[in-house]
Amino acid sequence: MRSLIDILDLTIEEIDELMHVGCDIINNPWKYSEMCRGKKLATCFFEPSTRTRLSFEAAMLELGGSVLGFSEASTSSAAKGESIADTARVMSCYADIIAMRHPKEGAPYVAARNATVPVINGGDGGHCHPTQTLTDLLTIYREKGHFDNITVGFCGDLKFGRTVHSLIHALSRYENVKVILISPEELSIPQYIKQEIAFDYEETTSLEDAMPKLDVLYMTRIQRERFDSLEEYERLKDSYILTTDKLESAKEDMCILHPLPRVNEISVAVDSDPRAKYFEQALNGKYVRMALILKLLEEAKKPGNSALENDDKYITGEHICKNPRCISSCEQELPHTFKKTESGAYRCVYCETKA
Repeated sequence: MRSLIDILDLTIEEIDELMHVGCDIINNPWKYSEMCRGKKLATCFFEPSTRTRLSFEAAMLELGGSVLGFSEASTSSAAKGESIADTARVMSCYADIIAMRHPKEGAPYVAARNATVPVINGGDGGHCHPTQTLTDLLTIYREKGHFDNITVGFCGDLKFGRTVHSLIHALSRYENVKVILISPEELSIPQYIKQEIAFDYEETTSLEDAMPKLDVLYMTRIQRERFDSLEEYERLKDSYILTTDKLESAKEDMCILHPLPRVNEISVAVDSDPRAKYFEQALNGKYVRMALILKLLEEAKKPGNSALENDDKYITGEHICKNPRCISSCEQELPHTFKKTESGAYRCVYCETKA
């Protein structure tokens, strides 16, 4: 069953297709208003969310479908100890497609392995957020008209920022893209992401130095929920605050993105700047999720599924994942399974932590 867990599950051609369908939905909404009549979307959100959950729900409703689900773990059988695998099996009985957010990395992957309907990863811990990436890409596409020949600056929490990781993976497949990574050393991007960046990048702690070079500035929130230490969060939370003064050296056509919610990393005075596109970005999330739901429901009509046990790139039982945020750390029945990368290293199939 075709699901979307990681942005790399999509080919460049499929991403381009989703961009075109998303734009067509914007221009011709009436064409799509009945396409999912009789279909149901289950939103399984084990972690708080506003934009992602509501945009999924709005997307399905505007396609003529219906929505069921829950918005926090305490209102689901997870509070009774039900596993992700069992939840996925049960929700498959009631819905045609599932959107899942979970604080443990790899949870949507486990759901996809056990569901009989498509599963969309709505964010898993600090790991991946592919539909936010599609949202970001649609916004860039509408503002720039292309993904190649651009310089993108990522600023803030690059260590736990799943939206950053997913967007970097997506951009790595386009020509002449440059990335500037702007963060405190404590929140720099993980080493395994750096190893996978297939284009030029530079690292800096100075937003001001990077600003004149950027075509896109992607601001991120310092995420309190990802820190084990409140003291460390308090020390780092105000590392970067975008103000109108700091934009004086920016290009006139630079666009400012943010996955939201913001706290204080973008001054409200910036909202009136024509380069601020983060609220348009949130709206684009509805359109691209509409396109994705249509695609996966169409794919669901096709036969075929892959079994983890039959893939010789996977091994089970030889390594233990040491990432405390991995789904395998709390669901004991899950086998600790690793996949072999092109470099010969093994990474956890759930959270991509190196063995």
